Amino acid sequence: MVAREPGIDGAGGGGPAPPATRTTCPYCGVGCGVLARREPDGRVTVQGDPNHPANRGRLCSKGSALAETLSLADRLLHPQVGGRRVGWDDALDLVASRFKQAIREHGPDSVAFYVSGQLLTEDYYVANKVMKGFIGSANIDTNSRLCMASAVAAHRRAFGSDTVPGVYADLEEAELVVLVGSNFAWCHPVLFQRLLAARASRGVRLVVIDPRRTATAEQADLHLPIAADSDAALFNGLLRHLDRVGKRDVPYTDAHVTGWPEAVAAAAPATLEAVAAATGCSAQDIARFYAEFAGADRVVTVFSQGVNQSVSGTDKATAILNCHLFTGRIGKPGASPFSITGQPNAMGGREVGGLATMLAAHMDLEDAAARERVQRFWGSPAIATRPGLKAVELFSAVREGRVKALWIMATNPADSLPDADEVQAALRTCPFVVVSDVTARTDTARFAHVLLPAAAWGEKNGAVTNSERRISRQRAFLPLPGEARPDWWALAAAARRMGFAGFDYEGPAAIFREHAALSAFENDGARAFDIGAHDAIGAAAYDALAPFQWPQRRGEPARDTRFFSEGEFSTPDGRARMTPVAVLAAVAQRADFPLTLNTGRIRDQWHTMTRTAKSPRLMAHYGEPFCEIHPADAARLGVAPDGIVRVTTEQGSVLLRALITDRTARGSVFAPMHWNDQFAGAGRVNALVSPATDPVSGQPGFKRTTCRAEPFPAAWFGFAVSATRPAPSSVEYWALAPATGGYRIELAGHAPPADWRAFAERLFGVEGEDLDWVAYHDRLADSIRLAAFAGERLVGALFAAPQPVALARGLLVEALAQTHAGSCRARLLAGLAAAGAPDRGTIVCACREVGAKQIHAAIRTGAANLDAIGERLGAGANCGSCRPEIQRLIQAARVAAPETRTA
Repeated sequence: MVAREPGIDGAGGGGPAPPATRTTCPYCGVGCGVLARREPDGRVTVQGDPNHPANRGRLCSKGSALAETLSLADRLLHPQVGGRRVGWDDALDLVASRFKQAIREHGPDSVAFYVSGQLLTEDYYVANKVMKGFIGSANIDTNSRLCMASAVAAHRRAFGSDTVPGVYADLEEAELVVLVGSNFAWCHPVLFQRLLAARASRGVRLVVIDPRRTATAEQADLHLPIAADSDAALFNGLLRHLDRVGKRDVPYTDAHVTGWPEAVAAAAPATLEAVAAATGCSAQDIARFYAEFAGADRVVTVFSQGVNQSVSGTDKATAILNCHLFTGRIGKPGASPFSITGQPNAMGGREVGGLATMLAAHMDLEDAAARERVQRFWGSPAIATRPGLKAVELFSAVREGRVKALWIMATNPADSLPDADEVQAALRTCPFVVVSDVTARTDTARFAHVLLPAAAWGEKNGAVTNSERRISRQRAFLPLPGEARPDWWALAAAARRMGFAGFDYEGPAAIFREHAALSAFENDGARAFDIGAHDAIGAAAYDALAPFQWPQRRGEPARDTRFFSEGEFSTPDGRARMTPVAVLAAVAQRADFPLTLNTGRIRDQWHTMTRTAKSPRLMAHYGEPFCEIHPADAARLGVAPDGIVRVTTEQGSVLLRALITDRTARGSVFAPMHWNDQFAGAGRVNALVSPATDPVSGQPGFKRTTCRAEPFPAAWFGFAVSATRPAPSSVEYWALAPATGGYRIELAGHAPPADWRAFAERLFGVEGEDLDWVAYHDRLADSIRLAAFAGERLVGALFAAPQPVALARGLLVEALAQTHAGSCRARLLAGLAAAGAPDRGTIVCACREVGAKQIHAAIRTGAANLDAIGERLGAGANCGSCRPEIQRLIQAARVAAPETRTA
């Protein structure tokens, strides 16, 4: 929960609490329902909506902490031009005039929008309409290009439309669930808990295909740790096996599928031995997987970023679809391929044409009849006639000077795109950059000529579509602070200033009504996406709109739907296409870059941390950028546990904390992509990623970039807590994290400061202040500990040593909110808890803020399994994403127990 500042949003006052607002979570593509309640004193409480079909009341650690991210402390509250506050009229007049000037002088393709799966459907719809229907260019792309464009391309290739066949309930009805390139336990934890519950009750079997032994893989009945980009070889081999054991669904393929003979022929070289060589997995394990798949009638194959984020992502996804089409396991209860999206409205963006390669309402940009239809519906002066620039090539065009004006909405490409340093260089040289965001503190916002204050979650009204095609309402429960406005409002206002008609929307209901009407316009059933039942929806009905799955055509009731069990594909002949897949050739490792970098997400963070980093408990699990490296590689390279590693690629280098673990394969380095210049000195991992993309989808290959790793020669390491935001500008390695009562920061440098007291004063921002200082210098260990107090309040504490500082970080963080006098100050410097205060240890369960030491204590006193831990501490009893880590602690205790008894 969080208190918002009175005077900006009217927080405060008495009276009974208002009823909860039904809304949706703004994080992943599960699309969880949320009950948000604003209390009379301004606090907000959040809980899962038990009536929402996606989550049935559950929330993950990020969703549970949503109320902690609503602070207005860093909000952008007024439009700015050149860093100067202006009114909306002045800002939008400038935006409209600069875009019109670029179009007049250089043509419509000289301007572009870069948008986001964080936008609501109504925002997306207006942005697409402005760019494709009135400016006349398709230069609108989205950060969803980075997460699911390959799945879109594969769907359109196979089905003729971007249609997801299955529903979440299939996970519970399947006999076998195959997770490919998805750390489901951390990235979609609510769905993963539904899956584990089905396994417990029905015996659903689980195969996980992932190069890393993730938290998801630890729960698998079979884990295949395949080599990077060998998915297509694995599934080609599966197709070959399915053909050899007679698993082709003859009636289905004869009636509804073309291309299967050619696809099977292309898979012929994928023998068991060849697949084992390509994937690095044992032939025995591969054969077991093939037998499991062939022997189960109800199979769901869930695929996500590990498949999509590849230079062969479309072919990988196609290879999966081929196996399901060949066996007729599609659109049936418990049987479908299932692309799970990473963002809350990636699907909604696809529906309105938010990708540079699509038209609105799932119509094809390449189809002249569709273009004419949409232009006629919009009454627009121009319509884009060819695909626009996809995300990576869009910023290349900016760098080359071909794009003169760029409007970025609800995303942070300076950190999230591959080769991110080049993206920053492009933004630096672009003649005119507009950024709509909720904060001015992003690495992208600093390049903006115009900053527009956008509405945030809790203030926005609109719709989102989750991974199972379910459209839900995101509702406002907070007033707009300052001069913040919804993105659709800013876009429509700019469009009117550019002289475009058709943008006089009175609210999001009117936009949704138009979107629904377009989906049904001249749609005789050939287009799967149709929500025409809502083409006359009024404001009251829109406010009350319950979650529903598309399609819902005019006159139809809302119902759950699957696709393609009886064929009816959106291709000219109505048949699905199986496409031959060529296996990507192995990439020879270079002597100067002998390792492979794999990037991804971690449990408690989201994208580039602009929201999640506002929550201290979400920063408690991993408080700094890190890389996983195999023990054999670490030993060979001289990387010490908890040391600092420099990871380098052709694109750049970063400094990361070393996490030495056999959960990552030899020759591979895994690093999360979340950190940015606001929270780390050199931790922008996407600056390392190759800009190479899939030739069909344009999606970058975040999972495979050649790299090298070497120890960073730190002469000292430090850890500090500070009541105010630290200023570590003179330190080579630093990583900052908000904490209750202030901040925590990790440090390392080449040479120790000459004066530790002066260094600490600069770090804490207290130079010249009259404070009480206490210090301890262990000359034998050459370690320094010092702390500054204002009365009984801790201002800051710094601990430094020649090796990584071993301290109970949680105790020092909690000290920021405590009073300190007498012996308490000595206990603080000794790294001990205040008298009577518990030492929780490293936080394991973010939902309940339970630490490792608490779990160890519970295990020692008889809590011998996950359920017992949950009952005693609450850990693992909410979203469940920490349960694999708790299970590791339990197993470690079991292994250590005999030695303890002997001793």
